[in-house]
Amino acid sequence: MNDKTETIASGWRAFQQILAARGHRRLVLVEGDRQAAIARVAGLLPELSAAQGLWVGREQDAIMAGLGHIRVKDYRRVLGQELPVLVWDGWEGTSPDAFAALSGTLRAGGLLFWLMPPLAQWSDFDDPDYRRTGLDRASGHPFAARLATVLAEDPDVIRLAADNGTVPVLNRPEPGRADFQPGQTAEQQTLVADVVRAGQGRRRRPLVITADRGRGKSSALGMAAARLLETGRKRVLVTAPSADNVATLFAHARQALGDALALDTPTHLTTRSGHELCFLPPQELLSQRPEAEVVLVDEAAGLPAQWLKAVLLGWPRVVFASTVHGYEGTGRGFALRFRQILEQETPNWRAVSVREPIRWAQGDPLERLVFQLYLLSADAPEPQPFVAGDVRIERWQPAATSEQTLAEAFGLLVNAHYRTTPADLRQWLDDPAAMTWRASVEGRTIGLLWASTEGGLAPDLAEEVVAGKRRLRGHMLAQSLANHGGAPAAATLKTLRVVRVAVAESARRLGVGQRLVAAAREACVQDGMDALGTSFGGEPGLLAFWHRCGLRVVRMGLSQEASTGEFPLQMLMGTSEPGQQLQQQLSSRFARHWQHLVPRHWCQLDHELLLAICDALPSSAWLDDDDRRDLTNFAYGFRGFELTLPVLQELSACKGMAHRIQSHPEAKLWCRAVLQGWSWVQLQEAGLCRGQRDAEAQLRLLARELLQNETEL
Repeated sequence: MNDKTETIASGWRAFQQILAARGHRRLVLVEGDRQAAIARVAGLLPELSAAQGLWVGREQDAIMAGLGHIRVKDYRRVLGQELPVLVWDGWEGTSPDAFAALSGTLRAGGLLFWLMPPLAQWSDFDDPDYRRTGLDRASGHPFAARLATVLAEDPDVIRLAADNGTVPVLNRPEPGRADFQPGQTAEQQTLVADVVRAGQGRRRRPLVITADRGRGKSSALGMAAARLLETGRKRVLVTAPSADNVATLFAHARQALGDALALDTPTHLTTRSGHELCFLPPQELLSQRPEAEVVLVDEAAGLPAQWLKAVLLGWPRVVFASTVHGYEGTGRGFALRFRQILEQETPNWRAVSVREPIRWAQGDPLERLVFQLYLLSADAPEPQPFVAGDVRIERWQPAATSEQTLAEAFGLLVNAHYRTTPADLRQWLDDPAAMTWRASVEGRTIGLLWASTEGGLAPDLAEEVVAGKRRLRGHMLAQSLANHGGAPAAATLKTLRVVRVAVAESARRLGVGQRLVAAAREACVQDGMDALGTSFGGEPGLLAFWHRCGLRVVRMGLSQEASTGEFPLQMLMGTSEPGQQLQQQLSSRFARHWQHLVPRHWCQLDHELLLAICDALPSSAWLDDDDRRDLTNFAYGFRGFELTLPVLQELSACKGMAHRIQSHPEAKLWCRAVLQGWSWVQLQEAGLCRGQRDAEAQLRLLARELLQNETEL
């Protein structure tokens, strides 16, 4: 090693030591030719504290550099680990979600090397990751241009020219402060005590923990779980989106229990006294429903709200923990949406937030930078009081606005939707098919509608989509209705799909959302598009909103969405004559198939949503004289339920019947028995009846009431 090389190496070593002492981490942007960048970083790594570091990119490059390798799609596997160095080969693509998440694995003193073209070229750089989402169709990339501006203006970003071996100016942390010591903070100690108190306390008083990544919430859960086992709890269950998410939790529980352990596996600890800490995936937890005094839910924002509600109601003591500014889904969206469930079901719930990091110091340059790059702390301030007439609705370009206005607008999307990630910000800014409408009062955003144009495919390509031979990116609703709905016209016609509608909490129920939808509908008419549509996790309130806006139900997905745990409900409104014909065709066909599909695919669907869909579907059902006689003999006599079932199902589909059933005390029993095909045993176990005779008696009474309005039949 010559003197110049040694000087460079010693400079980097000293810099990393100073960073660690101050509790800081830094981004090192390596700009220029890819091979030159790889060679330069590989040459630096031996001089740094890079043991157990990771390389995101090609495996052969990781091997050459002496680092572990991980594929982007597997990034969740290492969340919770602590790394000294992370190398991200941006020439292979940069997933915003994965990049933001993995930055949180670096500990104090950590360096994140990002290999990319020069900043001036970012707006035209075709990131390979764009192909996943259809963004490769874009002629420019405002999102990438914005990232380049943020990086260029940040004095703490270290910029290296790939083909230049000179030592960069290392902006070192200010001297004179006490050295940073990673470890438990007073806040974390209080959090452990809070979790133990919730686990030992009274039933139905859940604890909800929110914190940014790196605040030690998972380790606090692990330490608290160990203390609960030591103080008498026989079984503590843990659930999370994946087993990888709870590695830190189990590591700290394992350390705290020490010699008291009799059985030790990555996801199951048993003490010598027989008390146990077990991980179960959420679906397995909810299907098996094992007994436990306490359930801990980590990374709760990564789970559907309906699953969280089932856990809340299924066990006596539950603790939920979630990342506030999340990468798998925002914790603020989780908190806002889940809060309604908590208030309704367990009004004595408690909220705790943790702010002080434990793996790096407060004010860490890398955390601040990542938050700014991906607007992770974006928030939408509530508007001052106003009247509906003050609201302005206009077409809007989010990529062309100021940083503050963009942050407030994106914060509105975050607060309104359960799972908003950095990738959504990129899609919103860069998608050439995107259209946005903004509702504002005196320049402040109070509502947004984000939509995307779809369809317009050639007839032969549309037929291949219907046959399932082709699958296209960027045509989610059009492709779904063509393939699953069996309508080629859904792919050939042009549709505007509403991706998100968001309205500030204090501005709701003033018609702002409906005005935004009306503006999008008017644009469809003016631009010669055929339909306005949307797809969302089925929920009665949202169904009612879209129905008021003029959209009609055309399809429901057969599988639950991973993000919400709800079945996707698709609605459409024709804005041209062919579009109206398509909507009527799809609605009528779905109505004919509805009752055949319900017992097979939606037998657990919430009865309120089930009846709301029944009521929203077009009705062509009617009862003939034989049906009326059977129904009368069931309602007033002793005709058997099974023999009358087809008539009861036909009755449910008659115009106005679902609406009348909705308000009846036995609506849930009717749905489960008549529409969803539950057995008498299932009905009894669900507490809906005392047995077959009792259930039939209740159904007969409801049938009598429906018959009283016989003119509707």
